[in-house]
Amino acid sequence: MKNIEEINKINVKKILEEKKIPDFFPGDTIKVGVRIVEGKRERVQFFEGVCIAKKNRNINSAFTVRKISFGEGVERTFALYSPIIDSIKVVRSGKVRRAKLYYLRDRKGKSARIEEKLKKNIGVNASTKVSINENVIKENKTKTDIQKEDLKKENLTKEKK
Repeated sequence: MKNIEEINKINVKKILEEKKIPDFFPGDTIKVGVRIVEGKRERVQFFEGVCIAKKNRNINSAFTVRKISFGEGVERTFALYSPIIDSIKVVRSGKVRRAKLYYLRDRKGKSARIEEKLKKNIGVNASTKVSINENVIKENKTKTDIQKEDLKKENLTKEKK
C-alpha cells in the first residue's frame, strides 16, 4: 500500500515530464506566466518580480513573488506545480545571503535593489579536434592564431625553395 508521500512524488514526476520548471532561488527576478480564464477564453498574463521566498515541500511547494506596481508593493504566492502556472522564466539572478527576503517589504527605491549574481565561466572550451594525418590533438585556437601558423608555414616553404 502506498502512503501519501509516495503518491505525491509520483505526481510531481508526472508534472515535471509535462512542463519544464527552471532552477530559481530567492533573490532572482522571475517572470511567471499565469493562465487566466475569462469566460470561454483563456490567456496568459505575466507577473514579473523578485522571488522573496521559496518553500520546497514536494507537491506542496510554493514560491512568493513581489513586484512594485504603481508605487504599491504587490506580492503573490504561487503553488509551484499548479496548473494555472504556464511558464516560469528567470530574468536575472540575485546575489543574496538569506532564504527569505521579507525585509524587502519595508524598503523602497534604491535600498530595495538586489545585486546581480554573475555566473563565471571557469576553464576553457573542452572540445578538441584530432587530425587523422598527423595523429596529433589540436586544441581550439582563435582565428588569429591559426592565421599566424599558416603564415609561418608559407614562409618556411618559401625559404626551402
